Amino acid sequence: MNVAVYVRVSTQRQQQAQTIEQQLERLRAHISAQGWSLAEEHIFRDDGYSGAKLNRPGLDSLRDRAAMAEFELVLITSPDRLARKYIHQALILEELERHGCRVEFLDRPMSDDPHDQLVLQIRGAVAEYERTLIADRMRRGRLMKLRVGQLLPWTKPPYGYILDAERPRDPARVRVNEVEAAIVRQIFAWYTDLEEKMSLYAVAKRLSDDGVPTPKGGQRWNVATIRGILKNPAYTGTAYAQRTHTVSARQRKSALLPVGAGVSQRPAPAEEWIPIPVPAIISQEQFEQARARLTLNQQIARRNNPSFAYFRGTFRNCLITTSCGFQLIRYYM
Repeated sequence: MNVAVYVRVSTQRQQQAQTIEQQLERLRAHISAQGWSLAEEHIFRDDGYSGAKLNRPGLDSLRDRAAMAEFELVLITSPDRLARKYIHQALILEELERHGCRVEFLDRPMSDDPHDQLVLQIRGAVAEYERTLIADRMRRGRLMKLRVGQLLPWTKPPYGYILDAERPRDPARVRVNEVEAAIVRQIFAWYTDLEEKMSLYAVAKRLSDDGVPTPKGGQRWNVATIRGILKNPAYTGTAYAQRTHTVSARQRKSALLPVGAGVSQRPAPAEEWIPIPVPAIISQEQFEQARARLTLNQQIARRNNPSFAYFRGTFRNCLITTSCGFQLIRYYM
């Protein structure tokens, strides 16, 4: 009998604990006890992939090979290794059975018996419930640590700061990179100087001409980077968590595509922000001056560019016309 096996772990910690090798050891032992053989190309594995999603390279390869009838049986240690959600389990099992391939779980051998099918459904539902419960507990625990100032909202520090190597999310261990902090202070000084009145482009050009490396180590500064530094309140000594919240997609990326199932980030109300103290690089007064000028420049830009609003409205109206008309307007703009 041609046999295949599927193994999966979802986190790096599980990978380091060699749990995927433990799964393989159990499966190989069972195959040897049955007198079967296992080809190396029929070992499908997903290291560090969540069982809550079907988009996994090892699982995709398994399904493709099963469609070509390369094996008659797939062995898995438990149903939650195949998928965390019951609906996903049922979909994959039905697909494999349609190709003449059975699936067996070592922890609970299954059959067509109604009792076994019920147990499979219950186990899938319990695994999904446990995953949801764990995710909710982690979210609430993270919020609690943020509120008491024990957790940074950063996974990567803003330009000018250094995180502790051993405890990178500890606010008490954040340090200032004095070289980068000097650049941050200079950016604010140039932009808020009433005599020089340097624009964002002028600040970026001056840094580039002076050979100052960008936050990513590049040679050319851009306006977006300068604006991001000027709008970051962390430089005044307070980092904020929960500044944005996730919302579902409401608009299509293209007139020819349906509204997607993706998400985007929207600004959250200021009262929902969670403040976390960090070392200050500039004063609150200088930050407010920079923010006031950014706001004023944005208002002036909108007021002095009425044609943008006209073309934007024209373009939006054309999105509901035929695809041919959309292509013509798109080309014209």
